[in-house]
Amino acid sequence: MTDRCGWCGTEPIYVEYHDTEWGVPEYDSRTLWEKLILDGFQAGLSWITILKKRDNFRNAFEGFDPNVIAAWQEPEVERLLQNTGIIRHRGKIEATIGNARAWQVIEQREGFDQFLWKYLDGKPLQNRFTSLDQVPAQTALSQQVSKDLKKAGFKFCGPTIVYAFMQATGLINDHLVTCHCHDKVAQLAR
Repeated sequence: MTDRCGWCGTEPIYVEYHDTEWGVPEYDSRTLWEKLILDGFQAGLSWITILKKRDNFRNAFEGFDPNVIAAWQEPEVERLLQNTGIIRHRGKIEATIGNARAWQVIEQREGFDQFLWKYLDGKPLQNRFTSLDQVPAQTALSQQVSKDLKKAGFKFCGPTIVYAFMQATGLINDHLVTCHCHDKVAQLAR
């Protein structure tokens, strides 16, 4: 049996996500934005709910192209509220549109990827936790990133959401040291 982080359980979609995506350093601005949006939609729900609906989200949100979404208005919000394949939460949908506009400003100014990676000087933080109870829900770093995102106009990006996002996108390597992915992910850092 392969040792994995205990949070992913045994459901195939979750195991696949854990083994191939979670914690892998992501340097693409649009992909980082998509993952932040999905983490915002996850608030109050389980991540597996989002994983199972991720393709539906991608279809409903035009491939998560922030340049398309930034132009959306109330008709698109109403259309999305009727889409049973996604999480139909008006506040989160409206926040996604506003977040696309905020992303555009940051992307033009410095690049959303650069905005995020500058907190870590471009290199993932390599934690060495041995058990899940050592992994925090948020840190001073996620609090600062959250504060700066909110200042830039983002919503649904509190420090707990931001920490989960940073774990998922490999800004932080929180695979347990006993997990077969810990060292593999650490080697992927630029």
